Amino acid sequence: MKTVSTTKAPAAIGPYVQGMVVNGMFYSSGQIPLTADGELVDGSIVEQTAQVFKNLEAVLEEAGSSLQHVVKTMVFLKDMNDFVEFNEAYEKHFAGHKPARSAVEVARLPKDVKVEIEVIAVVAK
Repeated sequence: MKTVSTTKAPAAIGPYVQGMVVNGMFYSSGQIPLTADGELVDGSIVEQTAQVFKNLEAVLEEAGSSLQHVVKTMVFLKDMNDFVEFNEAYEKHFAGHKPARSAVEVARLPKDVKVEIEVIAVVAK
């Protein structure tokens, strides 16, 4: 197992790591809309989703992977009424690539954000 850590995404705010590589697969911890400096992006679901993807791209790059190698995403939404806007923002980041996905509404997310996303990806390097 290899721990993945980068300063280009927010540091873990608990007893966990940004991600792990095991047997050629990358498993991310959930990413929320914090900047690499730990500041909350407190905007619309579209703005928060954009920041989450910046974080995911950073940890994927550190792991030797990319969004194009993602095989599964797990999406946690504060409000399923945001699903249509979220889905449009989400789709733009994958440029035609369509990984398997789960999307659920949850009662509450860390720091009361609107979205958290985890990914599983093939390590390309």
